[in-house]
Amino acid sequence: MAGVIPSRIGAQGVKSRRAVTEPLWVRSLLITLALLFIALVLVMPLVLIFTYALQQGWAVYIASFTEPDAVSAIRLTLITAAITVPLNVIFGVSAAWAITKFHFRGKNILITLIDLPFAISPVIAGLIFVVLFGARGILGPWLIENDIRIIFATPGIVLATIFVTFPFVARELIPLMQAQGSDEEQSAMTLGANGWQTFWRVTLPNIKWGLLYGVILCNARSMGEFGAVSVVSGHIRGLTNTMPLHIEILYNDYQFTASFAVASLLVFLALITMVVKAIIEWRTQQTITTITDDTLLLEK
Repeated sequence: MAGVIPSRIGAQGVKSRRAVTEPLWVRSLLITLALLFIALVLVMPLVLIFTYALQQGWAVYIASFTEPDAVSAIRLTLITAAITVPLNVIFGVSAAWAITKFHFRGKNILITLIDLPFAISPVIAGLIFVVLFGARGILGPWLIENDIRIIFATPGIVLATIFVTFPFVARELIPLMQAQGSDEEQSAMTLGANGWQTFWRVTLPNIKWGLLYGVILCNARSMGEFGAVSVVSGHIRGLTNTMPLHIEILYNDYQFTASFAVASLLVFLALITMVVKAIIEWRTQQTITTITDDTLLLEK
């Protein structure tokens, strides 16, 4: 009898595994459809971008980056990202710290406001800043009197980019810090550490991979943002055009090789971002696995 029960259990286990395992032809079909979709939507466009960018040779390809308007667009894109990312890091860490470590009225409202740029079209975000800082906007006359330029200038581009990208860091950190809890911070403060010491020696090491992940996403979006920047920039060549706007102008002027060349630079930066993102995800998973194993050992 004892030998019959395990055999029945084993038979039931085999049946359950067969029940949840799809036939080979179904798995093959799904995998093939997924690969075809990725090839058509992702791989082929990327290959075509580099193909068209290099179709007139390396000399023309390099010249597309060295002409004055392209240099200005690349410089403005990097400046915008260099300003946007650190500010979003400060806001994201502060917001995540406040939401996960403290209880206060309006917490849900703060979370909703952080998610707001995900729901608003970037074009509408740009229009908001035009209404605020434009020549006929709310603050426009005062800005003109004091010779302060925001719209159709670098400050407007930076503000629009910050608005579009500020949820990325906070949204990466909030779930991570909620999962970690506040036991380690409380222990550190019990041992005599002040707020800054607790943050630098306890909180920051625990969130460093999630923070880097949010920084990478924020940086990628800030360099590739088009809609909001297009509204507030004015499309002034050599002054207020970022790389995405410069690509549009080149394409509209039938300079296809130059437009694909600049586009390939953005694609190259995106690929680097994805590689770094994959490395950080792997490191984060390794860290979580190590913490889980240590916890299980302590429980034993």
